[in-house]
Amino acid sequence: MRRFHYAYVVVAVTFLALLATSSVRGAPGVLIRPLEAEFGWDRASISAAVALSILTFGAGGIWAGSAAQRFGPRLVASLGVALVATGLAAVLTLGALWQLFLYWGVVVGLGTGAAGSVIGATIAHSWFRTHRGLIIGILGAANSMGQLLLIPAMAALTVLVGWRGAVVLLVAVSLGVLVPVVLFLRDRPADVGQRPYGEDAVVSVADRAADVRGTPLRVAIRSRDFWLLAGSFFICGYTSNGLIGTHLIPHAVDHGFTEVTAAGAMALMGAMNLVGSLASGWLTDRFDPRRLLATYYGLRALSLAALPVIFDVR
Repeated sequence: MRRFHYAYVVVAVTFLALLATSSVRGAPGVLIRPLEAEFGWDRASISAAVALSILTFGAGGIWAGSAAQRFGPRLVASLGVALVATGLAAVLTLGALWQLFLYWGVVVGLGTGAAGSVIGATIAHSWFRTHRGLIIGILGAANSMGQLLLIPAMAALTVLVGWRGAVVLLVAVSLGVLVPVVLFLRDRPADVGQRPYGEDAVVSVADRAADVRGTPLRVAIRSRDFWLLAGSFFICGYTSNGLIGTHLIPHAVDHGFTEVTAAGAMALMGAMNLVGSLASGWLTDRFDPRRLLATYYGLRALSLAALPVIFDVR
């Protein structure tokens, strides 16, 4: 009988952490209009705080990649989720615009970056010798699942009890996820007396070398591939988190859609992202990732080009 592998537990816990942080990243789309109404802040100022959050999200990811190698993903993910919960709790006390920049722009941004997709990639590399592309796809699907499950719930709460109800939901989810992260996440298979999933009893020298190999940032920035990937992820972040995740819901409401309907569109997008992430993980293990990435960006461009037409028709 095959022994149960703890990698399944690690993936499940990491999935929950990514689900929580991704739902937080999508929250500004729900919160912008209520913040405008209550505090009288203009959309540009609120968007600037969200932009700062995206910037610190990236900085948190850079730190998380380095820290996870030194201290392990368990500590980094725990600190990240704790930062998210702390920043969200502070958002409930908002009274001035500078506080939005501090609580959401800095604290929440760093926390979501630290407990974001970098941790998922680290887990896939540390715990799996095979099926890494599929595992990364599954963990990538957590981002879509958070959008699918929690964005409509936040929109409904905002309509029923106000925007603070939506933030309380996110605080509860973050604290709820923090418990299994602290209790059950482990840094590497050796911590539970196991080998990486899919590893044979005899491991090649090349595989052992790959496990400990790292590329310092000062070396990576000299590579063309690094800048191509960095540029593609910049475009991805700008069009998803920066454009759609932040502005689609309030812009749709401006054009006559209800908050719940707009949030439903975001949830549908999350559902399709879920399918795409899982399929992409499976495909990456079998086909050239460069061709796949080019296809994805082509489809993204077509969908964005269609948005103005949709709003004009409305």
